[in-house]
Amino acid sequence: MRNLSLSVLLACCFGLTGCSIETELGSYAGQAEQPDTLVEGGYDEAEMDAAIERAISEVDDFIEVLEGGKDSGYAVKVPVEDNGQTEHFWLTDLTFANGQFTGTINNDPGIVTNVAFGDTVKLGKTEISDWMFMRNGKMHGNYTMRPLLATLPEEEAEAYRSM
Repeated sequence: MRNLSLSVLLACCFGLTGCSIETELGSYAGQAEQPDTLVEGGYDEAEMDAAIERAISEVDDFIEVLEGGKDSGYAVKVPVEDNGQTEHFWLTDLTFANGQFTGTINNDPGIVTNVAFGDTVKLGKTEISDWMFMRNGKMHGNYTMRPLLATLPEEEAEAYRSM
């Protein structure tokens, strides 16, 4: 099953709200030895698969919003595979042209070694695992965060629900 990136979800959210990612992740990850970009268990895998399918099915709507440029915090989540493992990263500084997203890896890898923070990545619109943007203080998309709410302390989960 997919290894999912909590830090990329939180990094994008905290980046938008001004919180310290490193400080906050310590309380969420709960395990200092595990890379903070991974969440293993504690969520419904079928719900996660459905969230990814939904993001892909609605990607054209996201592209329209991105091209309109009226909102902020545009990002797409991308799966990166390396040596049989998959890690998901948010790409920021996002553009879309010729059927492809281009963006910058916005996290340090936890398990893959074929990308690094700040690398530029290009991928097709159906190769993503999620997308998001902010409008009037509310998060749109970020469907993969919803199954992960079960892995967060209730106070933090409620903060995300309110966004």
